[in-house]
Amino acid sequence: MISMFRRLAIAVLALVGIGLSSAVHAQDNQAPAASATLFQNVRIFDGKGASLSAPSDVLVKGNIIERISTAPIAAEPGVSVIAGNGRTLMPGLIDAHWHAMLIRPNPVQAIAGDAGYNNIAAGVEATDTLMRGFTTVRDVGGPVFGLKSAVDSGIIAGPRIYPSGAFITVTSGHGDFRQLSELPRTIGGMLSRMEQLGGSMVADSPDEVRVRVREQLMQGASQIKLTAGGGVSSPFSPLDVSTFTEAELRAAVEAADNWGTYVTVHAFTPTAIQRAIAAGVKCIEHGFLMDEPTAKLIAEKGVWLSLQPLPEELRQGFPAGSVQRAKADEVWPGIARTYELAKKYKIKTAWGTDVLFSQALAQKQGAILASLVRWYSSAEALAMATGTNAELLAMSGKRSPYPGKLGVAEQGALADLLLVDGNPLENINLIADPAKNFKVIMKDGRVYKNMLGG
Repeated sequence: MISMFRRLAIAVLALVGIGLSSAVHAQDNQAPAASATLFQNVRIFDGKGASLSAPSDVLVKGNIIERISTAPIAAEPGVSVIAGNGRTLMPGLIDAHWHAMLIRPNPVQAIAGDAGYNNIAAGVEATDTLMRGFTTVRDVGGPVFGLKSAVDSGIIAGPRIYPSGAFITVTSGHGDFRQLSELPRTIGGMLSRMEQLGGSMVADSPDEVRVRVREQLMQGASQIKLTAGGGVSSPFSPLDVSTFTEAELRAAVEAADNWGTYVTVHAFTPTAIQRAIAAGVKCIEHGFLMDEPTAKLIAEKGVWLSLQPLPEELRQGFPAGSVQRAKADEVWPGIARTYELAKKYKIKTAWGTDVLFSQALAQKQGAILASLVRWYSSAEALAMATGTNAELLAMSGKRSPYPGKLGVAEQGALADLLLVDGNPLENINLIADPAKNFKVIMKDGRVYKNMLGG
């Protein structure tokens, strides 16, 4: 009877756009949850330090790391045992700037296409994301609430998702992908196709901003994303433009604060960043055109900087001669300088990828993380993608969809764990080939991949 209802649920979800193929794919990857799992003889990277532990045993019960011991832990009846043989056990990876709904569709499909197709594509990508060792993503723009529900309920395999919901933007701001033929906008009138899909919402006054923020919170947003300045991919959004007024930004901050969470903003330029900070914004995404005084301000105010070592392939993906390519050519040289400023002023720095419209680039998620060694040690880079990113996620407070401690391998933490064949602190490129090097992938105490048996 239960099996019959499960098949019926999967069929219904396929019709509404969650996707039968994603559900079947998940069943192939999703093993039954053991009551307990014992990792024997592992060396632990805890998500914070610069070295591995002594050989240890780690006992997971339910979805919690119950015990870590350098002395052997006895395997009780019913416990699934995984022999680590000296391999590295580490927290699952966290991508703090991800767009789950914008990876596999092309721009036209994502902005104005079929919602069913987009959801199916996102479901398959969610499973692949988890199989790359990314057990959590902070989704900073896109209609991801349905996908998150499907993952959380076990219909498909995927990472934990901290959703922002729709980008909130202004007319002609980054995230406004309407065509000129769709103007003028009628205040309170019919929504554009982009808005109907929940990809982004246009708000041109403090009152409109409050409405759009509250709508995302009503749907389950864990944090709110606004676009405070121009962007590369938007056709009518010059880089130098500061979009929201301080009053509009402050309205978003106030609405989010009332719900116990925070606002993060897309911003490149000093003006956009400084205005956002003045309004109470707690996290800046990108910041690639910032100057030194702005970096000092970020550090002094304790604001987070969410950075991405954007790969060259992403810049080259914009057609030569296009407006977007010209803007990308202006932004890319600022990436290295921004990382240098972040290090110089000891800014609280998160890590993410910001992959858009490219399944091939998404498959290099681990390699993009490994590229941080241009500025950081391997241990610093891995800590940024685990324990540090988890500190940013914790700013969602009670709006966090996953109560518990993420990003660390320690007693009492949520059991999101990777067993790595080798020492990634010595060779961070191990994470660039997860199919080969991640022998076990566990999320929430459930083993989704096990190449060792047990």
